[in-house]
Amino acid sequence: MIEQAFLTQSRRLLTHSYLPRIEQAVDGLSDEQLWWRANEGSNSIGNLILHLAGNVRQWVVSGIGGAPDERDRQGEFDARGPMPAAGLLARLRSAVEDADRVLASVAPDTLLEHRRIQSYDVTVLQAIYAVVEHFSMHTGQTILLAKMWKGDLGLYTLSHGIPHPAWSGGKDSD
Repeated sequence: MIEQAFLTQSRRLLTHSYLPRIEQAVDGLSDEQLWWRANEGSNSIGNLILHLAGNVRQWVVSGIGGAPDERDRQGEFDARGPMPAAGLLARLRSAVEDADRVLASVAPDTLLEHRRIQSYDVTVLQAIYAVVEHFSMHTGQTILLAKMWKGDLGLYTLSHGIPHPAWSGGKDSD
């Protein structure tokens, strides 16, 4: 059933692909590096992680799962730290775990039901797709910023010229 495949893939991307890459990228960065901004119009890694946690909670845990929406979106961008990596990652991991539980309980026949999230009227399917796409984009930004500080992050190993995921849970297919 394609609906179940969509839900399974969405969960896998969040829990086994994007989150572990962020965790590996952030590992070993100092508080200063986590909160560094290229300029006032840019976000730090810390801001991106806070923003992802807030977005996942608002769209999936609250918007789909029905939990209260307590997000302070502007606060995610206004934060300047210092919150250490462990605290940031714990917040993101908790949001992803909560979202995974919600997604595991989504009945495939509800994917076309409508929800009001932020100011948008979306289907459950659209909300999930938006969160996964959004998480992917900010994962890439986090990786880029971390590479500025650390160089190669060791996300892939090569075996006979074929890249294999090296992050924890790395059963990726890209």
